[in-house]
Amino acid sequence: MIKTPIIIINFKTYEESTGDNAITLAEICSKVAEETKTSIAIAVQSTDIYRISKIVSIPVLSQHIDAIDFGKNTGFLLPESIKQAGAEATLLNHSEHRLDFDLLKKSIERAKQAELKTVVCAKDAEDAEKIAHLNPDFIAVEPPELIGGTISVSEAKPEVISDSVKAIKSINNKIKVLCGAGIHNKDDVKKSVELGADGILVASGIVKAENQELALRDLVNGLC
Repeated sequence: MIKTPIIIINFKTYEESTGDNAITLAEICSKVAEETKTSIAIAVQSTDIYRISKIVSIPVLSQHIDAIDFGKNTGFLLPESIKQAGAEATLLNHSEHRLDFDLLKKSIERAKQAELKTVVCAKDAEDAEKIAHLNPDFIAVEPPELIGGTISVSEAKPEVISDSVKAIKSINNKIKVLCGAGIHNKDDVKKSVELGADGILVASGIVKAENQELALRDLVNGLC
């Protein structure tokens, strides 16, 4: 079950989080979550969902689903298959896999039909406000220009977080707000929460860290 405040780690397709390396990192995330009593979830490649979901106690997300139904759809990701593989939720509309609005709407609808929670990415407060009308479970605000960088959104553009929280909550206060892009340490996390975020979405700050467990524990300290 996905609870807030939360840290969601997006494994992307880094070598450090693919295949056997994905298993190792997933086990680290599950261990830290259990030992610190912190809500941590992981978004893994679709090929890793099944075996990872069998060995960890934390929520597993897909990095994407396609807005398709059962049938002739070779090469697409069927929401029901993702659910049956062990995922509890899916990312949608990440800056590396942006969807047009109509397709995003249908994708959210299909995820709900498959009983998958939705974590939808937005590039700014205006984008977040528009997406809020689609009633996803989470909106993760990530300015694309800061993703993978060394400066966090909470430092470079704190108003993006506070403005997004205000806009989203004015439409549907049940939607949880996450922030991401450049998150590297506990101070970034703490500031994000102070600005109204319900958690963070992070990738390279953990996946590419020299010591993944140490980096994750540091972020957890900012969430507490």
